[in-house]
Amino acid sequence: MKSIISGYIFLFSFICLAQTQQVLPIDESFKQFLSCRDFTLSSNGNEAYFTIQNLNESKGAIVKTEKINNTWTNFEIVSFSGTFRDIEPFLSPDNLRLYFSSNRPHGKDNKATDYDIWFVERTSINSEWSQPKNIGAPINTKYNEFYPSLSKNNNLYYTSDQFTSTTKDDILFAKWNKSSYQEPIKLNDNVNGKGYEFNAFISPDEDFLIYTVYAAKDGFGSGDLYISFKDENDIFTRRKNLGKSINSSRMDYSPFYDYSSKILYFTSKRDKTNGIETSNLSNFKEVVQNYMNGQSRIYKVKIDLKALKKN
Repeated sequence: MKSIISGYIFLFSFICLAQTQQVLPIDESFKQFLSCRDFTLSSNGNEAYFTIQNLNESKGAIVKTEKINNTWTNFEIVSFSGTFRDIEPFLSPDNLRLYFSSNRPHGKDNKATDYDIWFVERTSINSEWSQPKNIGAPINTKYNEFYPSLSKNNNLYYTSDQFTSTTKDDILFAKWNKSSYQEPIKLNDNVNGKGYEFNAFISPDEDFLIYTVYAAKDGFGSGDLYISFKDENDIFTRRKNLGKSINSSRMDYSPFYDYSSKILYFTSKRDKTNGIETSNLSNFKEVVQNYMNGQSRIYKVKIDLKALKKN
């Protein structure tokens, strides 16, 4: 009974907090891209990386952008991307490594392969990125590895499809022992279920995890964002849906949370065009070219997750 009451208190507290929040386009400058996703931000908030892709998502490249006078500008594909499908960039807390998932070849045959986690590095924030390096075993396997996210102590959280005989995509964790990664483990049943769990963002202190669950029983649509906090025993608690004010009836995924601004960035295929009258061709074009038109685009919402945990 106590756990049920606690769950209701959490949900009520979240609803009260989230009802004051509004999901907005990250910036109108991103409207130039037909389809984009996977946002990551530097510690000073002035450098960001994200994925651009074609509409069927068969091609992807990583783009860098800079914030100048509170506007994102200077968009360019990074030097190492554009040939193979590079997706899901994550900038390390010290801003000196950029991790991503890619189907680029491992060897010399130059053929695309399964998806592995790769990284590039630089000596300072003003330096050029190195050539991509495969993160290797025990992280990468013959299966697909996606969506790397690191805490400030370099512990790694990512998505894998290696357990498809019993579940679907799952969230895995690999502990950094100061020189290499230990054997990865699948997170507990409070996080992973029998369906698809993917695109997990770990907070710098590892006190919470935000990720997507596809077609969940308590979901609002295709895929919803969920959160799981760590308890006093360092165990992730039962996942909670982030609510209808954030999640839509379409796919909501690829979260990134900026502690300094208390802004949650995420990708969504939300559609606000339904039910809008389009009496002529000009009006129709205007409606379907709206930012929230069902295409994969990046959004933001201000929410204090620390305050949410206290409740």
